[in-house]
Amino acid sequence: MTKTVAQIMTQNPITVTPQTPLSEAIKVIAEKKISGLPVVDESGKLLGVISETDLMWQETGVEPPPYIMILDSVIYLQNPARYDKEIHKALGQTVGEVMSDKPITIKATQSLKEAAYVMHEKKIRRLPVMDENGTKVIGIVTQGDIIRTMAQE
Repeated sequence: MTKTVAQIMTQNPITVTPQTPLSEAIKVIAEKKISGLPVVDESGKLLGVISETDLMWQETGVEPPPYIMILDSVIYLQNPARYDKEIHKALGQTVGEVMSDKPITIKATQSLKEAAYVMHEKKIRRLPVMDENGTKVIGIVTQGDIIRTMAQE
């Protein structure tokens, strides 16, 4: 029998809001030894995910795009707009300023194989699990959950 996401997900995951101070989210991630948190609004609707990767910008900072000067004009060698989001993340003070705002999700009824495939293809470590209507976060499934399940078989 194929296992479903519902059978291995962590139910009622810890969530944060866009207004949550970044320092508070960092503390939760570190203390709970988790790699990320769903970001929800007051009604529980998923807005994004904040992960260790998003937080790394706080430490690393951002390098400006390479450019050359010709006759007092700046010519960028890479698209400078690409750096706007990185700068925003590096300077952000709230979860909303730093989170990834296009979360990839899965439903509880989907198979573990589907969850593993999505994580592998999208190179992500966690998937928020949505209710049947796709409106509310009811759980989270991580790569670790899948590996532990594989070890039990």
